[in-house]
Amino acid sequence: MGGLGPVDWSSFLVTVATAGERILLRWFPIGVLTELHGLNLTIDGDYNDLVSEDVEEDVTGETTHDEGEEDDDMEYVDVIGEDEGLEAVVDGTTTTETAEEESTVTEHEMVILETRADTSPVPSEGLTDTFIIGEMMKGYDPRVRPANWNNATQQQIQGPVNVELNMLIRSISKIDNVNMEYSVQLTFRESWYDPRLRYNYDTPSQPEFVILDNDQKIWMPDSFFQNEKQAHRHIIDKPNVLIRVYSYGMILYSVRLSLVLSCPMHLQNYPMDIQTCLIDVASYAYTDKDISYYWKSLNPVQQKDGLNSSLPSFRLEDVRTSECTSKTNTGTYSCLRTELVLKRQFSYYLLQLYIPSSMLVIVSWVSFWLDRSAVPARVTLGVTTLLTMTTQASGINAKLPPVAYIKAIDVWIGACLTFIFGALLEFALVTFLSTRNDRKKKKKSENGGLLENEMQGVWIPKNALERADRAAKQQLQARPNALIRWWRRNSATRDTSLQADFISRIMFPTLFICFNIMYWTHYQYPIDKGALPANKTG
Repeated sequence: MGGLGPVDWSSFLVTVATAGERILLRWFPIGVLTELHGLNLTIDGDYNDLVSEDVEEDVTGETTHDEGEEDDDMEYVDVIGEDEGLEAVVDGTTTTETAEEESTVTEHEMVILETRADTSPVPSEGLTDTFIIGEMMKGYDPRVRPANWNNATQQQIQGPVNVELNMLIRSISKIDNVNMEYSVQLTFRESWYDPRLRYNYDTPSQPEFVILDNDQKIWMPDSFFQNEKQAHRHIIDKPNVLIRVYSYGMILYSVRLSLVLSCPMHLQNYPMDIQTCLIDVASYAYTDKDISYYWKSLNPVQQKDGLNSSLPSFRLEDVRTSECTSKTNTGTYSCLRTELVLKRQFSYYLLQLYIPSSMLVIVSWVSFWLDRSAVPARVTLGVTTLLTMTTQASGINAKLPPVAYIKAIDVWIGACLTFIFGALLEFALVTFLSTRNDRKKKKKSENGGLLENEMQGVWIPKNALERADRAAKQQLQARPNALIRWWRRNSATRDTSLQADFISRIMFPTLFICFNIMYWTHYQYPIDKGALPANKTG
């Protein structure tokens, strides 16, 4: 057969495709097939229709042609057509196929010869990515995972595929306390070795790597996020996916994802709490005998510049990496964990909650300085502050989930409500004591005239008056400071209602200050309760 030259025929794949309505092609001499000595030819389909009386062939491969057609010009066919049909395979065993039919080859199926080899020659137009990818994907089965590959020794070894992980956290937002979830956008990267995709042409023009499209299917790890609620890939304006194949067989897979992840929170110290949110990555179907995940040694988790500014109510304190491999009924699964340590920003709650509530408590104390007879003013002040504090507490609790334990904010709101309610009860006590004192004075005044008449005839010695004057002058000369005088003047009164107001003016501020000291001392260094048990895969 002219022009074919020495060929390793065991690497040939011959396909026959059915013509559509009409295929026009230059005929391919059937004698070529008989020159494949030492091969076993199997043809699927009705191949006899392709043979007519004008071509004769014997087992030696000698061919005669009617109408004087030449063989040397017919080493390939030009095809104009649509459909595919018949298929022939040359698998390289023994010579058993002969043809004795004759045919007039004008309109029929096409025959395509395709050479398969480990290293294809460089085409005349130069080495291109398209050529490399085409040769690389021939015979590749994406359903079969690659063998474990030692890049140092360039040998296959026993064990699972080692998949190296790293990620770039682009933003963290929408940390939801009620649903206990958060949103994160990241660039997720995986790399592993697949020796089936190596290429080496020993030419200076050989690229270091080639990039595959999403349509070109290769084997990939079936990684998934264990605590994921919602997720989507970014496809604007093109899919944000990178598949890079290096010449030595390493695959780099990178994709941009937006995830809504579950983050169980412990709110005992809210709003001075520290939460630990997780990103767990594991294989869904492959056990640790097939896939083994490990973190990249240098910068396994990167952070985009300005990441903290994207968190309105939290500050990213630390990012830690660990393993979360778990054992289930279906096997042991390799898993990697990223821990995001988030500390809540306290300034917002200080300005919106703690200072306003403290002012409400202080305003409630104003009633202690009002006259006991100003009933409308004292009642209005006490009820208004109580209702305002209740409304503020309801607004805070609406932003939190209903939990079975006491939070730090619950302690503060409860204490403020107690002080305000106590001031309202103190007014009720003062009113009661004042009413009782008025009744006593009224009863005493009814008997006061008789006692006064009896005292009109009492004579007081002059020296007793002089001694009383000298004692009063001595007391004036040794006058205590203003605070002591104020205390003696108010505490010496026999009016119990005035004494109640006087004691409240001192007791309520003192107790509130003591409460603040204990509260801030206890919650100054909140405990990180974000550690969670390892999640399991199914």
